[in-house]
Amino acid sequence: MAKSISSSMAGNPVYPVMFAIGACHLLNDSLQAVIPAMFPILEKDLGLTFTQLGLIAFALNIVASLLQPVIGFISDKKPMPFALPFGMASSFLGMAGLAFAPEYWMILLSVVFLGFGSAVFHPEGSRVSYMAAGTKRGLSQSIFQVGGNSGQALAPLISAFILVPLGQRGAALFLFVAALGIFILSKISVWYKEELAQQKLQKGKKVRLSSLPALTKKQVGAALALLLIIIFARSFYVTNMTSFYIFHLMEAYGLTIQTGQLYIFLFLAVGAAGTFFGGPLADRIGRKNVIVLSLLVPIPLAMALPYVPLFAVLILLALIGFFIMLSFSVTVVYAQELVPSKIGTMSGLTVGLAFGMGAIGGVVIGILMDSIGVYETMVVVSFLPIIGLVGLGLPRDRKITAS
Repeated sequence: MAKSISSSMAGNPVYPVMFAIGACHLLNDSLQAVIPAMFPILEKDLGLTFTQLGLIAFALNIVASLLQPVIGFISDKKPMPFALPFGMASSFLGMAGLAFAPEYWMILLSVVFLGFGSAVFHPEGSRVSYMAAGTKRGLSQSIFQVGGNSGQALAPLISAFILVPLGQRGAALFLFVAALGIFILSKISVWYKEELAQQKLQKGKKVRLSSLPALTKKQVGAALALLLIIIFARSFYVTNMTSFYIFHLMEAYGLTIQTGQLYIFLFLAVGAAGTFFGGPLADRIGRKNVIVLSLLVPIPLAMALPYVPLFAVLILLALIGFFIMLSFSVTVVYAQELVPSKIGTMSGLTVGLAFGMGAIGGVVIGILMDSIGVYETMVVVSFLPIIGLVGLGLPRDRKITAS
């Protein structure tokens, strides 16, 4: 353990911690994936309306969204190493409630526990990823974020192979997932605490590595605003694809729900791969370049998607998923380097905003579909990636090296 701490302080990556926190991100987000995967079961077994299901999704995302920046801000002031297993324990309670709750209000309460656990995990987990990264911040954040995206991508498979055969009680199997997460995070928290102690001893000697030049407060504020606009555009588009594109596949191409879910799984799985490759690529060619590439390439592909035949849909979904998620981890690292004294706050703000935009985006897109139709909504949403071109105005970064 001491050797790992020494390596981290020297600017070298601590790979065991990087991969462990990424694995815990997969566990955490697979717990969240149970909720949308359970919607058909809850609608059938408890007779819930689509509005009630929408409120469940909204409760999960809005709790996670609002609390993440708050928890990040608090932990910037006073780091909390053992908040990580505590947050996973909250998710454990939420999953137990979700599996056995006989009434709607109990399900909502269970989802709040899951949202709180997620709100604690994401900023603190991102901080651990940052601390373990050394000079490989893009790679470290990619490992962390690809864990989460892989967990989210499991939703269609969870629905098909666990919840459909076993029903609501099938969610109880994920209590073992939460328990494993608590165990691993407890070990990580020990490393986290020791790393903080080491940093305290070397206070004043540690050189903070950054890929960005010195910026004024006005420039930092403008860059953050542009970054949040990019996250807004990406989150709205991804929410549409993961939650509503299935209706377009059914209406326009006559696919069944099961077959359509496989198309969505392709989008999410390839997106997870894009998330992984984005970080190392940013370490090589620059964070701004990857952010711009991530939103430039999908523009013509997204605009063509509503019009192409079914065989081309698979190709476009794979390409859009890969490129639009290429910058997912990179935007987090970029925000952290914009305000390096507020690692938790920036992590909570960027990832939390993605949750928030997902919650709001789901409501907005649903209303739009009711108002103008499914196909017309897909056409409107296809223009969203254009908004991301504001990334051209971000300050250019440079390659960093250990000193």
